[in-house]
Parts: sequence; structure tokens; C-alpha cells
Amino acid sequence: MHTVFLGSEAIAAGVLTPGELRYGYRRLYPNIYVARNAEVSLADRTVGAWLWSQRRAIITGRAAAALHGARWIGDQAPVELIYDCKRSPAGIITRNERTADEEVCRIADMSVSSLARTAFDLGRHLPLARAVEHLDALANATGVTAAQILLLAEHYRGARGVKQLRTAVAHMDAGAQSPKESWLRMLLVRRGFPRPRTQIPVLNGRGKPFAYLDMGWEDVKIAVEYDGDQHREDRNQYVWDEQRLRLIRGREWLHIKVISEDSEHDVVERVAAAWRFREGAHMVAAGAW
Repeated sequence: MHTVFLGSEAIAAGVLTPGELRYGYRRLYPNIYVARNAEVSLADRTVGAWLWSQRRAIITGRAAAALHGARWIGDQAPVELIYDCKRSPAGIITRNERTADEEVCRIADMSVSSLARTAFDLGRHLPLARAVEHLDALANATGVTAAQILLLAEHYRGARGVKQLRTAVAHMDAGAQSPKESWLRMLLVRRGFPRPRTQIPVLNGRGKPFAYLDMGWEDVKIAVEYDGDQHREDRNQYVWDEQRLRLIRGREWLHIKVISEDSEHDVVERVAAAWRFREGAHMVAAGAW
């Protein structure tokens, strides 16, 4: 027994004795067991939560997003189930909500919310900033669209959290390639900058893209990018990043690199300074000065 399983089924099938279950395995949820020394992933916990529901629940939220291929979901994220149970064990969140047949699919023989329904639940039940991060990741991985999600919002217009969902979907951007990029984009919008475009191609002399900018504004040639730790840990990546940056700046882009140590105030001030510079240059070119 190396997988997640129902203890009662293993004993009933004669695969394990009660003693073997007690000493060789540990309980993940009531009646759900894994090997005592196993490292438990979100996928393991998701299977366990579904088995705990007696295979009746629909997996939704972050666990469903991970099953659909979305990234950046931690192994300790709670498993959210559409299931009628008022007292769920630690690590499982249950909600007794309506679903239609077309909102459910099968993944690994489990009932899982469809892409649109998964996004619908993410946008309603998470805090707004986290909801946008996870919607970005789901859209990036799967191509789910705002129109598909908003169809459900219209169908369930009286459901809890639909107003926030509409706001989250309005900010969703499949071009975000990390939670930090989602955070950075939302910060700029909250501070009054125009919504930046993501994954902006920068062309070489032959008209071919040699780089895609995280986000920015093409009309004023201002780029903002988040520099993750992985770029500094890989020497080849570091060298290319430096060469890439010189090429971008050589094409008259103002490039603002953001790192984890930067405060929100510092980021906003640097972007505002770039906008002031561009606006001043425009006035000079127009003969206003």
C-alpha cells in the first residue's frame, strides 16, 4: 500500500490487518491513510479528501485548478469540495452549492469542477488579490476565458461572492507567468496607472521577437518586470538577462526591474518617475517647452 486509501476498505479486502494499518500508516483524514513516512502532496490530499467524501464530492477551487494544470498552488492549500457536510476535517473545506452536469468533469476518475466552474469558485471564495493570482494562473495554463466564467456569473447571479468575482475576472490576465507578476500588475492598477499589457514582444532588427516583457505600456515604451530568484541562481540565465536588458534599453524602452526586496512605495515611485520622464519628453517634442 503506497497510495492514499480508505482504511476500512483495505481491512475489509484483507489487504491489511488493523495492526498493520495502525503501525505502518498514518491518518490523513478520518479513515484516510498514507504510508507513515510518505511525503504528502496536494494531489495526495485531494485524492484523500475525495475518498473521505465517500467518492461523492466535487473537487473545486485550488485543488481543482491544480488538477487542470494551473501552477503555483502550494501543497498545504486546503482542498475545497462541493459537498453537503457541515463539519469537515482540518484541511478540507466543504460547501453545499448547486452545480449543473456540464460544470463537472472527470479527472483521474474523480469528479472535478469544470474549468469555468473552477474559476467561478476561485473568484468568489478567495480574497480578491489571491483570486486574481489564481485566475491568472488558471487562464495561463488552460486558456479559460472571462466570457466562459461570466456566463456562470450570470446563471448564478445571486450566489455568494459574485460581485467580487466580476471584479476579479475584469483583472484576470493569462499573460501573467507568476504570482509576483500578478501582484505587480495589480499594484500598478490600484495606484492609478493604466492597465499594462502583458507579454509585450520586443523585435530585433529582422522584425522577430527576441524578448517578451512581463508588462508595460507600448505607447510610451515603459516596461516593468519582476526579477525572481531563479534568474540569479542560474549563471547562463543571468548572463542572458543582462544581455537582453541591454538590447531592450537599446530600443529606447525605459525598463524597471522589480525585486522581492523592493517596497510598494519604491516600485510606484520608480514607475511614476518613468511616466513623468516620458510625458516631459513628449511636451518638449511637441514644442510645449
